[in-house]
Amino acid sequence: MSTRITQRELESYLWGAAVVLRGLIDAGDYKQYIFPLVFLKRLSDVYDEERAAALAAYGEEELADLPENHRFAIPDGAHWQDIREAGTDVGAAVLAAMRAIEAANPDTLTGVFGDGEWGNKSLLPDRTVKELIEHFSTKTLSVANLPEDELGQGYEYLIKKFADDSGHTAQEFYTNRTLVHLMTMMLKPEPGESVYDPTCGTGGMLISTAAELRRQGKEWRNLRLYGQELNYGTSAIARMNLFLHGIVDGDIAYGDTLTKPAFLDGGRLRTFDVVLANPPYSIKAWNRTAFTNDPYGRNMWGVPPQGRADYAFFQHIAASLDPDSGRAAILFPHGVLFRREEAALRKSLVRSDLLEAVIGLGAGLFYNSPMEAVVVTLRTTKSAKQRGQVLFINAVNEVAREQAQSFLCERHQEKIFAAYETFACDDGFAAVASLDQIANRQYSLAIPLYVARNATADEDSQKSVTEALATWRGSATEADTSIDSVLALLRQKAIR
Repeated sequence: MSTRITQRELESYLWGAAVVLRGLIDAGDYKQYIFPLVFLKRLSDVYDEERAAALAAYGEEELADLPENHRFAIPDGAHWQDIREAGTDVGAAVLAAMRAIEAANPDTLTGVFGDGEWGNKSLLPDRTVKELIEHFSTKTLSVANLPEDELGQGYEYLIKKFADDSGHTAQEFYTNRTLVHLMTMMLKPEPGESVYDPTCGTGGMLISTAAELRRQGKEWRNLRLYGQELNYGTSAIARMNLFLHGIVDGDIAYGDTLTKPAFLDGGRLRTFDVVLANPPYSIKAWNRTAFTNDPYGRNMWGVPPQGRADYAFFQHIAASLDPDSGRAAILFPHGVLFRREEAALRKSLVRSDLLEAVIGLGAGLFYNSPMEAVVVTLRTTKSAKQRGQVLFINAVNEVAREQAQSFLCERHQEKIFAAYETFACDDGFAAVASLDQIANRQYSLAIPLYVARNATADEDSQKSVTEALATWRGSATEADTSIDSVLALLRQKAIR
């Protein structure tokens, strides 16, 4: 009998597990234990649901157990009910069940449960694991009770709650979903396309493309989703996340995208129709030496400074775009637009004419950080109107803030998206600059150089540090250009 679980009930049920763990382990580690248990419970309950349907159809238990009646195999001793009956070494029983399920489904579930320390009784005493299991046993997570999209929404809720609870560590696995939705709208994924996220965290950006197609009533199950994630536990969560959203054709790889990209075709980088990314910003610990001699040709614009790997990820994404259909939206800190040590890289980026739009957003959209975000879009095949042009949008005021969290309301998304689609000047909000105009500003992409704000004196006094720095950089660039012109003129007169 179906007992539909409401979204509110689901959220309370999921967060109740975190309450059990509170005080025992760090909030940042909750996800290593709660997500795998939710997934194990879902697998077991759906297996039972499938078995009941097959039994009703065939009338024989032996036929109901045939593999073709089940999406995933659950070996003997690995079912949720088996671990529920464990009296001692409960964590070890959980781990054994998870590994058995992974082994029974080698093409789909290898490593999906992550690397949590289930056998560590100092961390997770039997009593705690048992309490978690009994908590999750209070509901049946069948498809009839909880369709895939609803369970997926609950999973996203839990990811955000963990981000809220774990503070600054959240950036590595959570990106503001209202911003992700805007980025997805701009790239317009289509059924059957390939979508890639080179630093995918828990897979939210990939899932957003399927969600956008569903919202439009288009076929979404044939999207081909690819992601790579450096943190092993987070990559496992991403794989679970895709499954729980009903996405079968997804491939999440574990590893360092810069050192060892996972998706290759004949030794060359695989290319994709759509790339969405929120790379870790300005990391210092990366292998610059290897990138200098990159075998995949990802240093076409140059080699970034050791202290900032942003343009390494930038170039990886550019090299991963399909030459005919590729488009990308990347979330960066504003510094990539004007930092002096990346000037040569930026010049090559602009001259490639891949750059489509630079969109400055308000503060706080980087999770648990006051930094202002910028979305940069790339497109391999620009329209005739866009060729040799770059759109700049200053949407710093298009942001809402509630309970210490920043987000984009629907009206903010619509205004930014409309400006992006129009690709035209809009006084005080958007401007189109030619590549020559950008060159005349020493290839700085600082938004205030192109979009003049119509601010009151009051607003001017509250100008953000990032915007003030960008404006100063722009002024400095223009001053440098003027000085160079004067020096050149004096040299010409001296020669005469």
